[in-house]
Amino acid sequence: MFPRMLLGFLWGVSALAAENDTTQQTLPLLLVSFDGFRADYLDRFPMPNLKLLYSQGVLVDQLTNVFITKTFPNHYSLVTGLYAESHGILASSMYDPISHKHFTLQNDSDPMWWSAAKPLWLTAKDSGYKTASAMWPGSDVTNRTPTHFFPYNPAVTFQQRLGNVTEWILGDGKEPGAMFATLYWEEPDRSGHAFGPENTTAMTKVLKEVDDNIGLLMSELKKSGLWGRINLIVTSDHGMAQCSAEHLIRLDDCLHPDNYTLVDLTPVAALIPKNDSDSVFSLLSKCHPRMTAYMKKSIPDRLHYRNNVRIQPILLIADEGWTIVKQGNKLPRLGDHGYDNSLPSMHPFLAATGPGFHQGLRLKSLESVDVYPLMCRLLSVPAQPNNGSLTRARCLLAGETCWDMALVIGLVVGVLLLLTVITVLFRCMGTRRSSDPRPFQRLDFLCDDDEPLIP
Repeated sequence: MFPRMLLGFLWGVSALAAENDTTQQTLPLLLVSFDGFRADYLDRFPMPNLKLLYSQGVLVDQLTNVFITKTFPNHYSLVTGLYAESHGILASSMYDPISHKHFTLQNDSDPMWWSAAKPLWLTAKDSGYKTASAMWPGSDVTNRTPTHFFPYNPAVTFQQRLGNVTEWILGDGKEPGAMFATLYWEEPDRSGHAFGPENTTAMTKVLKEVDDNIGLLMSELKKSGLWGRINLIVTSDHGMAQCSAEHLIRLDDCLHPDNYTLVDLTPVAALIPKNDSDSVFSLLSKCHPRMTAYMKKSIPDRLHYRNNVRIQPILLIADEGWTIVKQGNKLPRLGDHGYDNSLPSMHPFLAATGPGFHQGLRLKSLESVDVYPLMCRLLSVPAQPNNGSLTRARCLLAGETCWDMALVIGLVVGVLLLLTVITVLFRCMGTRRSSDPRPFQRLDFLCDDDEPLIP
């Protein structure tokens, strides 16, 4: 009985797996990021176009991003599946102690900074696909570009970026179009910094513009004939926290600036001590109750932010909504990000639609590094070594489930084995009872012994 049940189960699983593998056709994939789109904006503001998009596909309520929760580290994590310590883009401002070079948002094109990881547009090119990008961080780096791209220029409108990407995906009729494309847009990040995420009036205005752009995106894909023949992912890099002038941490009140070199400032400050590291750290660790100081070796494992030479000897992390400044009372911005990636205010969302995705599915959370192996699966390209998990993300895919098939098989086989053992034990116990000697019973004869045998 058990062998037949087990063989039947395994046959069913293999048939289901085969069906999943054969029903998924490789289609173009477009990844779109709206910078600084905090996850709860979806609940707080009307977003009719975005809600229409994910009603026809999937929604991840909160995407747990990587630390530090800045634009460049998280956009590179999305296309590499790596934590910042692994791909090397650690912050908006960096110092490399080996090359002695400095990285800033205005000086980011040196391939040296980006060479520790291979973004998906390069892996897809290696697989024979054409690729494209409109302003995605890292896509215009020398010798590491997609097939089609243009250098970052914030003056280029969303409509212009979308128009180029659509043309690149469609192709010219002679050559196949791009199979993987990325598109980046600066809002609502800019407005979040300028006004703060709690400014309902300002954020309502900018999020309507963002939603209008999503409507334009859907309309353009339909007009070009790509809708229904393309897989689309819309997401973001981080959220936004409200800041105020009452929540300032002044470094100069704790330590004279001659004692250290400042590499990055807020809300995560990176310092290189000029003198005794222990004494500098001791002063900074007592600086402010709303700021935590770490020696590099003591940075918590959960942050995945320790194993890289570009991480400086001392790291200062401000609490949510607090701003680190050198001196004075001036608040640089009303909204900021970069804080601990466990904070819900730092989390973005993810929505997706297309033939490769389920319809009407909603997940509570996912890790941003899981998006990379998911995209590799959709494109049928081999994934580079990464920190993500397809197991966590695969249930977003059409024909897939959230269950790990190997785990399911193991559990079912284990239960069947246990039931078999119990059945055998009961049978053995029953056989033993039937073979035991019966207790003595007096035999009753039909005739009385006192009667004569012969009448």
